[in-house]
Amino acid sequence: MTEIADAFEKHVQPMGVGVIAEAEHGCMSIRGVKKPKARTTTSVMRGLFLSDPRVKSEFLRLIRLNHNGH
Repeated sequence: MTEIADAFEKHVQPMGVGVIAEAEHGCMSIRGVKKPKARTTTSVMRGLFLSDPRVKSEFLRLIRLNHNGH
């Protein structure tokens, strides 16, 4: 995650970067606890996404809307 944020900061030089990834844990689905669809979410936020609560809130709102299919 940090590598993606680093690349955006280096090449695009934005005022802020927000990266969120959701993934399924294959090892938890297949081995171990055998819990299907065990998911984890990871995020990195920098710049305005950390310093301005309105920017962070809007970003997270848009992510939720997209994730819920609206």
